[in-house]
Amino acid sequence: MQPTRCLLKGRSVWKGPHIVPLPITRPVPGQRIKPIRTQARSATILPSFVGLHFQVHNGKIYNDVTITEDMVGHKLGEFSTTRKPFVWKK
Repeated sequence: MQPTRCLLKGRSVWKGPHIVPLPITRPVPGQRIKPIRTQARSATILPSFVGLHFQVHNGKIYNDVTITEDMVGHKLGEFSTTRKPFVWKK
């Protein structure tokens, strides 16, 4: 899979991917880094995000999202659902 094709999947080619400047710092070995909190649900996941932890806002709370290789090219909001599933109570 070519990363450029994957990043431009949902947007026209001349616009390019929707990239939001996020405060990304790589963790020092042996030290734990806090997750990156963001409300930018429309930000495209880049290959440099793999292995990082995000907290994505869904309108009410922040959901924890760990980025894997399969998520590259998708949006952050796809992994933080905004609606609860309907449960019928008797």
